[in-house]
Amino acid sequence: MRYIYLLLILCCFSCNNERVLLLPEIENAEIIEVLDVSPAYIFYDETQPDSTLLNRKNLISTTNWLVNVDKRLTLKQAIPHIKFLQDKKRNAKMHKNEDAKNYFTCNDTGIGSLGFVEFTEIMYQEKIEIDTIYHKNNLPTEENLKRMAGFHASSTIPIIFNGAEQVKIDSVTLDFDNLENELNKFTELNFIGIHIQIYFDKNLSFQDYISIKRKIQSFKSDLISVDFNEYIF
Repeated sequence: MRYIYLLLILCCFSCNNERVLLLPEIENAEIIEVLDVSPAYIFYDETQPDSTLLNRKNLISTTNWLVNVDKRLTLKQAIPHIKFLQDKKRNAKMHKNEDAKNYFTCNDTGIGSLGFVEFTEIMYQEKIEIDTIYHKNNLPTEENLKRMAGFHASSTIPIIFNGAEQVKIDSVTLDFDNLENELNKFTELNFIGIHIQIYFDKNLSFQDYISIKRKIQSFKSDLISVDFNEYIF
């Protein structure tokens, strides 16, 4: 019943303002229930200079925030609004709830209801120069990882997403479906583990972004950690 209520909020808000918000789709979300919530909406609106419209009138700082982002928006369009909302909550001086979290609302096609992706701790770093992230002595090569295995902390491996289907590690481009196997190869070389940093093309759609995040969340390994910073180039 609670999910139906949330869906009605979206529909009524859209209809009264003649706006439609298309939620990103995922399958088998890890989070399917969030209580004590208030919503924010980032609409796709071609009449605006940046094609976005933010509505945050109903946000209450002490609640969990459900941020509803239209899946058609690019990261370049959506991320500034998302960062604005994050800063608003983090910088609240009164009526602050340290336990309140932030979630993206999604349409979970596996259960035919809503699913949620948490992003409370994510820090977005924009306008990254992608050519500067690799350094000759720190490339995640087999030789370097063998040399470091057992002697250093977990190796940091940058992963670049130019699209939803392919990923780039150093000069190697591989299908997204093969990414987990590739990362497992690195953990075999460095038993301390690996730490991945994720770089997203600013022109990726929000749908592609959510699909990538959900896929990475599905990697179940104590030897793979994911940086809280997400880099937009």
